[in-house]
Amino acid sequence: MLSVIIPASNEAAFIGPCLSALCASRIMAAQVIVVANGCRDETAQIAREVLGRICPEGWQAEVLELTQGSKPGALNAGETRAVHGIRVYLDADVIVSPLLLAALARVLEGEAPLYASGTARIPRPEDPVSRAYAQFWQMLPFHKSVAPGYGLFAVNAAGRARWGGFPDLISDDGFVRLHFAPEERRQVAEPYDWPMIEGFARLVRVRRRQDAGMRQLLQMHPNLARNEGKARLGPLGLARLALRAPLGFLAYAAVSLAVRMGRGKDGFTRGR
Repeated sequence: MLSVIIPASNEAAFIGPCLSALCASRIMAAQVIVVANGCRDETAQIAREVLGRICPEGWQAEVLELTQGSKPGALNAGETRAVHGIRVYLDADVIVSPLLLAALARVLEGEAPLYASGTARIPRPEDPVSRAYAQFWQMLPFHKSVAPGYGLFAVNAAGRARWGGFPDLISDDGFVRLHFAPEERRQVAEPYDWPMIEGFARLVRVRRRQDAGMRQLLQMHPNLARNEGKARLGPLGLARLALRAPLGFLAYAAVSLAVRMGRGKDGFTRGR
């Protein structure tokens, strides 16, 4: 069995489909903890309604409400309620496939510390720039690495023992992933849908925050860099990818340039 922790801040438009897909998982028992943090919308109410209506028999489910909008705070609050050794951390806009939870539970069995994720799918963005950016981004070494874990990652009990509370970091997913060497990560074939940000300006803001998050993480925990394990692309590799997807390369390059030119301008930003 496993515990699923879902931090959700103003996710009224997404939490319903997320929970509906989660509750359709083909697994006998699970615990679902939605942590609505700093919400000014109906996230908590929708979560309670959906879970009360379709949560499978034998599952446990609850919705916590926090006044402060903090993802690390939400994760830590969810941890206090989790009862199972296997922990799944799920973003509120992610749609899991029916067999994913069971596959994660199987691959995380045993005493050795392990980290796992599913196989991410990016639904076709409506915005043409985001569409081109997503095409190129999926060709990059990070996306091709084993279990990059954006939007969804899981650990077993021995893996969870590697850190205490979630620190006040932007990159919570990177923080957890880098506690595991590449050979300790597992990727299962079962997919999940992770939406790409729509629109050039939002791509720039979110990419700037992602980059800042990794810089912050490696400044505060430089010892974790040894676990990156990401293949180096290099100029020749980048040129090959650009030839394969020229429009995607132009979109990715434009976003990268805008991030560098405006570094430090944005504080917290949402992905949508």
